Amino acid sequence: MLTHRARSYSDLMANGSAERSSDNGVQSVDRALSVLEILARKGEAGVSEIAAEIGVHRSTVFRLLGSLEDHQMVAQVYERGKYRLSLGILRLAAAVPERLEVAELGHPVCERLAQQLGETVNIAVLRAHVAVNLDQARGPAAIGTHNWIGEPTPMHATSSGKILLAHLDSGSRDRLLSESGLARFTDHTVTSRKRLERQLDDARRDGYAMCVEELEIGLNAVAAPIRDYTGHTAAALSVSGPMYRFDAERMLAATAAVIAAADEISARMGFRGNLPPGD
Repeated sequence: MLTHRARSYSDLMANGSAERSSDNGVQSVDRALSVLEILARKGEAGVSEIAAEIGVHRSTVFRLLGSLEDHQMVAQVYERGKYRLSLGILRLAAAVPERLEVAELGHPVCERLAQQLGETVNIAVLRAHVAVNLDQARGPAAIGTHNWIGEPTPMHATSSGKILLAHLDSGSRDRLLSESGLARFTDHTVTSRKRLERQLDDARRDGYAMCVEELEIGLNAVAAPIRDYTGHTAAALSVSGPMYRFDAERMLAATAAVIAAADEISARMGFRGNLPPGD
């Protein structure tokens, strides 16, 4: 009986230790992901900076960075003593089909367009009822711009979202907008379904969509459709910049370059000019 009790107590202690170990493991994973998110947002960050942001001791951050470095997820910028994301992240991202098809094929075009216009260029796709940015290139005037990669954005308040909405069939568009609603982000956000539909008609006719301070005050953007080999709109290519530099007049002047860049990416994806019925 005593032996049985001892064995049971020992088992309980072992199980408890395993649970605590599992909890610690989950916490470490959570912290490691937080480190990656910080580096993705900031570009580079030091140990003290990361420790302060996630609320842990510097030694904990050193261990996390060491493990991530072993897996080539981060790399140290030795001359500055900071860390940045590394090639291991790209290997993971490359496993996503959309990244391979749209962002990888389109990235050189985005880089060239960003240099040409001096603003931030993004490629976005439809996911559920939001537009998600897969790739970004920054022009020389856009240093320090917000990193939009992986960030979901509202369909009705962004130029990319409007392009993606414009090329959905009416049933799919109705379902999507019913789920997402037309939330107001600024005084300029279009919250009228009737007005939005007029904008979407214009986008289909003109080949581009524009947003003037609809998502954020001071932020403007213009976008054009990227088509796959079937002719369907697979993604949207957008150029965004601050109002003081990228005003309505400059956006209109940039539309030809944006459309040409989107067409080039479409051609790289196999599009040969044959549009599906209704598009």
